[in-house]
Amino acid sequence: MKLATLKNGHRDGQLVIVSRDLQWALDAGSVAYTLQQAIEDWPDAEPRLQALATRLNAGDAPDAFAFDPTQAMAPLPRAYQWCDGSAFLSHGALMQKAFNLDPIEGVEHTPLMYQGAGDDFLGAHDNIALPSESQGIDFEGEFVVLVDDVPLGCNAEQAIGHIKLILQINDVSLRALAPREMKTGFGFLQAKPSSSFAPVAITPDELGDAWRDGRVHLPLQVSWNGEWFGHPHGGQMTFGFGQLIAHAALTRRLGAGTLIGSGTVSNAERSVGSACIAERRAIEMIEHGAPQTAFMRFGDRVHMNVLGADGQSVFGAIEQCVVKAQG
Repeated sequence: MKLATLKNGHRDGQLVIVSRDLQWALDAGSVAYTLQQAIEDWPDAEPRLQALATRLNAGDAPDAFAFDPTQAMAPLPRAYQWCDGSAFLSHGALMQKAFNLDPIEGVEHTPLMYQGAGDDFLGAHDNIALPSESQGIDFEGEFVVLVDDVPLGCNAEQAIGHIKLILQINDVSLRALAPREMKTGFGFLQAKPSSSFAPVAITPDELGDAWRDGRVHLPLQVSWNGEWFGHPHGGQMTFGFGQLIAHAALTRRLGAGTLIGSGTVSNAERSVGSACIAERRAIEMIEHGAPQTAFMRFGDRVHMNVLGADGQSVFGAIEQCVVKAQG
């Protein structure tokens, strides 16, 4: 099942079912008006939403309408909790080597994670409006899971069962602001503006064999200003999503609608490219002694997409332009 949220003038938008080919949509208001409403009552809502999806995919929904991804908000336009991990240790290893950083104790056993802002997510075609190019504007391609209520102390195996939807995001970062915030020990704030989400959230079964071990076993295609940037594979997470959820739930319950991110998709094999500019710059520092790639400028465009085994887009594409914020 595929779900999206369309703009309707309200903060939380209109929940719709989307066909597998991303061509058609069906209003889900008879079950839930918003995705947050649906996830809070998932045992009742899921089979009813699935029945609508079955009708839509069978061509048996006369009230279906053409799906326009440019009108999509983030599938969950705002979340009570957004926690982002760093589950691809190849990314951290590159940063450590490039900047001559001290190793983080226990990083191979305990996931890194910070709590981000979930109040203002962007849609896949919304502009990325930011104050200044000097802040080091970067994109970051990631995978994300949406969970129902997760109990305190939930283990990794149990956590997999709490994953109800999978999403793909551009976790925008401001690299010039990050070093100071990391040194304070309080985590990111200014360095992490609003994240952007691909148009569609999917149930794990939509991935078929590509969903296993709590990982998305598909490459994430990234281009910048129309040029290939990378296609790192999501299956190479050091920590699966079950482990990330268990980490977040060690000392707290996670409310229904909590989002957990994978961190930048990264592979040790450099020929696959990268999913963020910072990683390419780190490779350049290691190989050439200095970065050669600049960060994004106003007017730049970033494109992200995930293709299934059938060559069709799984989540719909992210296609965004960076613009100067109007004061």
